[in-house]
Parts: sequence; C-alpha cells; structure tokens
Amino acid sequence: MPLTPSRTRTGFSVRVALVWLGLLGLFVIFVARFDLDLGIVREKLPGLLGFELNPDGALEGVPLTLLVSVAAMAVAWVLGLVAALGKLSGSAVAYGLATFYNSFFRGTPLLVQILLIYLGLPQLGPVPEAIPAGITALALCYGAYMSEIFRAAIVAVDAGQWEAGEALGMTRTSLLLRVILPQALKTSIPAVGAMFISMLKDSSLVSVMGSWEIMFLAQSYGRATYHYVEMLLTAAVIYWVLSIMLEALQAWLEHRVRYEH
Repeated sequence: MPLTPSRTRTGFSVRVALVWLGLLGLFVIFVARFDLDLGIVREKLPGLLGFELNPDGALEGVPLTLLVSVAAMAVAWVLGLVAALGKLSGSAVAYGLATFYNSFFRGTPLLVQILLIYLGLPQLGPVPEAIPAGITALALCYGAYMSEIFRAAIVAVDAGQWEAGEALGMTRTSLLLRVILPQALKTSIPAVGAMFISMLKDSSLVSVMGSWEIMFLAQSYGRATYHYVEMLLTAAVIYWVLSIMLEALQAWLEHRVRYEH
C-alpha cells in the first residue's frame, strides 16, 4: 500500500534521526579515545558559557561572542544593502565605491583586516578597543559578501513588477522600497542566515586581540591547565550547538515567510 505524505515524511525523519544518532555515537567514540579529563571541562564550562564575568566585570564567553556577532551582522546588513544598491545604480561614483569596497574586503583575509584595524589605526592616532575593532572588521568583511546576496535577490525579482509599478505612477524609489526590496529581502533569508552562522564562527578570530570570547577563553584555560584538547573540543561543541540553534531559527523564519499571507 502506498504511503501517505505524512507517513512518508515521518519515516524519512526517523531515518535521518537514526543517521544522526549513529554519527554522534561515532563522534563520542572518537572523542573518548583522547582520554579526556571531564573534571576540567566541568570546572571551566561556566566561564565558557558566560556564567562568570571577567576581572573587569565585562561579558565573556558565549554572551560576548553573541554580542559581537549580532552587532556585526546588523552593521553588515546595512552595509551590504547599501553596496548592493550602489552596484545596481546608474551612478558611476556609487558603482565605483561599491565595487572597490567589495573587491578589497572580499579579496583580503578577515584576519588581516582585523589586525589592520586593531594594530594599524593606532599608528594614525585612534586606538580602538578590541570589541569595537572586532565588530567593525567582521561587519566590513561580511557586508561585502552580503552585498552580492542582496544584489542577486533584487535582480531575481521579476522585471514585470518594475513595469507594473511604473505603469501605476510609482517612482522608482517608492517602487524599490515598497515592492522590490520586501520581496528581495525575503528571498535572501537562507543566504543571510548562512552568513550569520559563518560570522558566528569567524568571530573566534577576534581572540587575537585579547577579547574574552569563547575561543580566547578556551585557549587561556588550555594553557593554564595543559588540557588543550578538552578546552578546544568544548569550544567546538559550543559553537556547534549555537550553529544548530541558528539553523533552527533560520528554518522557522523561512517557514513563516513562505506561508504568511
């Protein structure tokens, strides 16, 4: 008897869950071969999760990582949209600025950009703090990548909608803001979500500036206890769990946008 869609879907989900459980089991077996000191993990986990404050009373661990990532993504979203509109405009100046920005920040390593901002700016006068410098570098880099996402999403909107809007007497600015951009931004949700997850992991690079985020703490705890593997694996699992949570949020947003009226 042919299966109904619901039964088929249920069977598929069960098989996926079994695959995940099998692979998780293999991962646990692999990790167990390191003969880890779980006592060290339990002792240091609260600091990595941000349940403790650093000696200055500031955030550390997961909360600081999320703060840097969310702030950088918000700025990158604006930069990416502005750069995308610049590339689509008829202005040679706007197009030149947007393409130069994209070329530089997509063509140089993020770590180099972080160090140029944090170590290079003091030679010109300003001495940035580690967290603002990290947010700025992440935003500038990911804004360049997101500009291509937004540009492609805008171009993908049916050209007939431009023609229909102009036939109704709408200005191009009004048409862009009220008709084209809402559709383009919905289309870009999966790619923007993937960028956010990637940025979350790349935020570990700000550890080179002494920012007390997950990776910095994992390295510090590893050096202090000589248990590098325990700390690095714990940090990896934390990043993994955060990524899974963000993937679930992205899936929920996609579902809501797809079925909203």
